[in-house]
Amino acid sequence: MPREKVIIIGSGPAGLTAALYTSRAILKPLVISGNQLGGQVSITSEVENYPGFPEGTTGPELVDFMQKQAEKFGARVLIDEVTQVDLRNGSPFTVKTHGDEFETEALIICTGASPRRLGIPGEEELIGRGVSFCATCDGFFFREKEVVVVGGGDSAMEEANFLTRFAKHVRVIHRRDELRAGETLKQRAFANQKISFVWDSVVTEVLGDGQVQAVRVRNVKTDEDQEIASDGVFVAIGHIPNSALFKDQLEMDDREYLKTDARMMTSVPGVFAAGEIQDPTFRQIATSVGQGSAAAMMAERWLEEQE
Repeated sequence: MPREKVIIIGSGPAGLTAALYTSRAILKPLVISGNQLGGQVSITSEVENYPGFPEGTTGPELVDFMQKQAEKFGARVLIDEVTQVDLRNGSPFTVKTHGDEFETEALIICTGASPRRLGIPGEEELIGRGVSFCATCDGFFFREKEVVVVGGGDSAMEEANFLTRFAKHVRVIHRRDELRAGETLKQRAFANQKISFVWDSVVTEVLGDGQVQAVRVRNVKTDEDQEIASDGVFVAIGHIPNSALFKDQLEMDDREYLKTDARMMTSVPGVFAAGEIQDPTFRQIATSVGQGSAAAMMAERWLEEQE
């Protein structure tokens, strides 16, 4: 069985940054990409809030730069998906993919979190063409436009309030007749003249030919359908951490995000985590990069201590 010093699971900004730092420490990390090289960033059409790119860049281009930089110093990227890990007996840990099985002395988990999808026609096809899961990432592109936010919790109200900085009007569509968000966020949204609400309603289809043009909405009480014109749809119904692999092996919070300490270490010594898999709050490229570098530095230090 091949034995590695460091395996990094996930190839988003956190994973590729961890790869850069551990490769510069001559640990020759193996990055197992997951089912999407680059993670969520790879499907982000434009990135304008990452430092060092005054003209902006695209998600795929940024991922390509990060990968090349890590590989320059000796990182290896394996295009495969981890199917099983065994962390119960301590280091070395076992990592299985569809095609291989490895041992590793240290493990850095960067598997991220996936936005909950509505699962309706038009949603998947129009991601990056008006459908978004992150107002902080994409709100700037909707200046003076009409947008829809789907959801009624804290995330939805944060998104709606943030979007009013750019959009002409924000319409919140919620399946209930009252919001689930905290009182402060609710009152801020109610007081904002650029926000209106469509109650007791669900979005059943995103409409558009290459770009979002409208949403089809059904009232859950009357069963009445209506079409609402919109330039953008922001889905804010929560995120799901990609942590199923580590169930019953690593400590998680009540939302199943991995718990880490100040050294980015999980509940198992030698296993570290970075990026959205342990960060339900920020979910930004820049914060994931910082967490990835911190996890790599701590993994390097931990390996030195074991020797």
